[in-house]
Amino acid sequence: MAGPNTAERGERQKLESGPPRPPRLGRLRRLRVLIILLIAAVLGGAASFWVLYGSQWLRVERVSASGMRVLTAEQVREAADVPVGSPLISVDTDAIEERLRQKLPRIDSVDVVRSWPHEIGLKVTERTPVLIVEKGAKFVEVDAKGVRFATVSDAPKGVLTLELAVSRSVGLRRFGTDRLVREAVRVAGDIPAAVARDTRTLKVRSYDSISLELKGGRTVEWGSGEKGRAKARTLTALMKAAPGARHFDVSAPTAPASSGS
Repeated sequence: MAGPNTAERGERQKLESGPPRPPRLGRLRRLRVLIILLIAAVLGGAASFWVLYGSQWLRVERVSASGMRVLTAEQVREAADVPVGSPLISVDTDAIEERLRQKLPRIDSVDVVRSWPHEIGLKVTERTPVLIVEKGAKFVEVDAKGVRFATVSDAPKGVLTLELAVSRSVGLRRFGTDRLVREAVRVAGDIPAAVARDTRTLKVRSYDSISLELKGGRTVEWGSGEKGRAKARTLTALMKAAPGARHFDVSAPTAPASSGS
């Protein structure tokens, strides 16, 4: 027996699917869904805003400080002046960093971190002295960038003393004290470790006249801060070749000299 023909199948499908839906009804349904989604988004945003700014759930209750070697946590927290009780999201971390660097020059850098839900963390990196300058009965600490950042009563152990024996000359007007201090820092970083342990004073007379005073009355004429690595290698070799010498000159590292005994 033959099956239904194509026309009969088409009629049957039309009857089963019912009458076609009006295009306008489909558009209205899509618009209704869009409105519902939009309302849900607005309500969700409002709820999130309230949780972050209006509720008591995400407010600053604690301030922690870490990374200090000389400063105390209390000093850091006081200088930071974090607005306890404020919404955590609204805390101006850049402003806190700026306050800390201004009020506590010993701080080289600081990361201000939000620790949800109630804490601000202050991760401090202090400056490390590489030179000290005597100032009366006190000492001014100088870091590796040439920044004079703190005045202390006791000289830190193992830190070279910087003596600025600079006359009011054309050289001083040209380079300035800050530039000469940075040059001294540069030299301090290039001194061989074995020599640094015996060095007591790093003396700056001018930009190109820097010398080292070692224990036992020995001296090293270093010159400027240029070619520091070459000077360090030359000085090490010169001291081995002339262990009894008292004066060494590596200001021209390709033509060193030693004298005295």
